[in-house]
Amino acid sequence: MENTRIAWLSADAPPNAFPDVSTALREPDGLLAGGGDLSPARLLYAYQHGIFPWYDEGEPILWWSPDPRCVFYPERYRVARRLRRDLKSYDATVSFNQAFDDVVAACAGPRRSEQGTWITTDIMDAYGAMHRAGWAHSVELWRDGQLIGGSYGMAIGKVFFGESMFSHADNASKLALMALCRVLTEHDFRLFDCQVVSEHLLTLGAEVMPRKAFVTQLEASCYPAVPFADWPQGQLPVQDFQPVTGESSLQ
Repeated sequence: MENTRIAWLSADAPPNAFPDVSTALREPDGLLAGGGDLSPARLLYAYQHGIFPWYDEGEPILWWSPDPRCVFYPERYRVARRLRRDLKSYDATVSFNQAFDDVVAACAGPRRSEQGTWITTDIMDAYGAMHRAGWAHSVELWRDGQLIGGSYGMAIGKVFFGESMFSHADNASKLALMALCRVLTEHDFRLFDCQVVSEHLLTLGAEVMPRKAFVTQLEASCYPAVPFADWPQGQLPVQDFQPVTGESSLQ
């Protein structure tokens, strides 16, 4: 019989109180549990087991583990031919972890295609704490001293868990992801989790992975659970982060 109910966690439930991800609902896809808190210990346990929080302002915390999962193999990130040509003259620099709070705030800003945001004040506070503890990271794209694009997420072991991205200039978020994937490739990261499948991410080289295979990958790649600190320093030309391979056939 198909599961139609989710587990509810008390705020003082231990971090490992989540049910097995195989019990997540099919509709809505991946809804696993509600409640709990956004403590560092719970967030770390959740991500290591293929679970992430996603909910709107005013709702209880909801925890998800969709099936299938959207992932990048960092070395397979694709840059369209036209963008690769335009990149030669693209006026921007890249940095890491220089403006984490600003990136999260920009990701929480209004989108033309969306109403509201799921990045609540509690989410901002929780991931800010994870950033200060060395687990959450941002990539920033700059032009004339202004932040024009970026992304943030969590790095645990050899897996990066992407949370959100934004763009205030043409192709800025794509190039921020390009830079991030280049660094992850150089440091032998095995997987870049994008959580939910989207056509946009698939055009950039993302792939669809069954949840069971994804969790197996995490078991092999998230342990030992150590933070990653070897990020490039300063602001560097975006051209320094071109992928070695992975040119798309897309124009």
